[in-house]
Amino acid sequence: MTFGFVFCVRGRGSSSSCKAGCYFRQEKESCNPTEVRMSQIVMPCHCNHRQELSVGQLLKWMDSTACLSAERHAGSPCVTASMDDIDFEHTISVGQVVNIQAKVNRAFNTSMEVGIQVSCEDLFQDRHWRVCHAFATFTVCCFNAFVSKVTLRPIAPQTHKEKVEYSIAAERRRVRMVHDDIIKDLLSSGSIQPDSLSGYNAVQAEKTKVESVELVLPPHANHQVNTFGGQIMAWMVNVAMIAASRLCQAHPTLRTIDMFTFRGPSKVGDRLLLRAIVNNAFKSSLEVGVRAEAYQEEGPNRHINSAFMTFEVLDKSGKPCALPRIRPEPVEGERRFQEAIARKKIRLDSVAFVSSSQTSVYLSYNNVSALKMLAAKKSWRLSTEKDQVCLYTLEQKSMLSIRVEKVVDVPAATAFALLAELSNRTLWDTHYKECELIQRVDEDDFIYRVVTPSVLQGKVGSPTSSPQKEEILQDFILLTSVRKPCSPGDPYVIALRSVTLPTHPPFEKCNRGEVLCAGFTILETENKKSLIRYYNQASPEVLPYISNDVAGLSSSFYHTFCACSEYLIQHKLHPTAEADQQQTLETPSPTKTLQSTQL
Repeated sequence: MTFGFVFCVRGRGSSSSCKAGCYFRQEKESCNPTEVRMSQIVMPCHCNHRQELSVGQLLKWMDSTACLSAERHAGSPCVTASMDDIDFEHTISVGQVVNIQAKVNRAFNTSMEVGIQVSCEDLFQDRHWRVCHAFATFTVCCFNAFVSKVTLRPIAPQTHKEKVEYSIAAERRRVRMVHDDIIKDLLSSGSIQPDSLSGYNAVQAEKTKVESVELVLPPHANHQVNTFGGQIMAWMVNVAMIAASRLCQAHPTLRTIDMFTFRGPSKVGDRLLLRAIVNNAFKSSLEVGVRAEAYQEEGPNRHINSAFMTFEVLDKSGKPCALPRIRPEPVEGERRFQEAIARKKIRLDSVAFVSSSQTSVYLSYNNVSALKMLAAKKSWRLSTEKDQVCLYTLEQKSMLSIRVEKVVDVPAATAFALLAELSNRTLWDTHYKECELIQRVDEDDFIYRVVTPSVLQGKVGSPTSSPQKEEILQDFILLTSVRKPCSPGDPYVIALRSVTLPTHPPFEKCNRGEVLCAGFTILETENKKSLIRYYNQASPEVLPYISNDVAGLSSSFYHTFCACSEYLIQHKLHPTAEADQQQTLETPSPTKTLQSTQL
């Protein structure tokens, strides 16, 4: 056991182990049976030449902690299937303590998501800070020849934070499932502008090539005799660091690792061939691509993993330095060069491009997760209540959010089918003058253009407003993401946020408005009723309107929500409600480029 190692498994029926780990906590929470904690004192053998903890060593500790958490839940050996993007916020120096916490956020049928939190502790100055967080996916190893897959039991989240992570885990899974196709869609759509492939004093990419072979020995394997996933990642970081150093002729700092997937296992006795090359160099950062292949004395090479890592070179003040340009190799090098641009565009702008086969996964993920995070806030306060319609407010810094809720005598599935079709909102919401479906992104995501009265003058659009000679209008381009429950107890979700669509620029006669975060959650209650909640994070366009309702000077939200309830009740027995919904959702639309609104 490594010197300075402290390990704690939080399990059922073990009060001593729970108490042993509670000193990590900053707030009182119930013990999670899948939670595993590891603490390591950083020794010189764990560090690089600058006496900073090697990222490869940190990845090994993170992977082992997460694996033990997954096995704790599954009750069987598990292997790492993938790891989401990792951003390293700080470096860790020798003598400091690394604290790692891992627990299963959600279990699906045959895989589970494990959340990993890494923090650093300075023992002499009593300081703590976050280093990074990550989400890993694990699957169960099945050694029974008669059973092809092991079905995992569901997770029952207990604390507020666990419930939030449990809810958003389903959206992260959607991103993972189409991750490999996103870059192809970006390039094939023509959205990435070709960059210059050469430049003055550009460095030949061939000069940054690194090739290294590692023999997998028993110390490199886990308790299943497979090569430890963290060890493979550590070797990949090593060759990537060398490739980056050959370009910049300095000691680079690893900043991010893009999402990667393990494509197959490696075992003791394998030779692991690691290849790395700089794909592209930007103004102050560079991307290195790494490929790992395993082979025996006989037989073909097996592709194990590929990863893309972003490095920076820091000056004495900690600021990124300018880097030389790279001249890629013909064909394959040029392909990697352009793909690196696409990955950087996704990282910096969270831009998703629509194709006929893929959805704007990053925008829809941000859309749904933002609504779920807003709904999960604890500081909601009841502002007004009238005839069982409750208006809650949430104030955070300079942001005001509202929540309106009521129990409606309509089954949740029916309410969801009726509300998910945003075009029908003109039937019950007087503020919706027009609502047009302009693009079907996929079966769960749609883009609408909505026209409403402008609220910039305060009274326009309110039921109590006086008639005006010329009504001022504003329009919104809204991404609507609809989600059915993934498991019992989950709500139906209809999330709304503004996006920019190049095919629909602002109109001269309309003010272009912005919705930061809005939408409905619908939860099934007893007697087949529904608890319907509407959320809206106030933007400058609607802040005066919301302020009047909060202050009790207007009852427009009450009237609108009552109209919504009446609409649902009147149409709950309509035999074609769901059929009309499906027909609308399946309406094809042209494929366009979609970009996120800058918030």
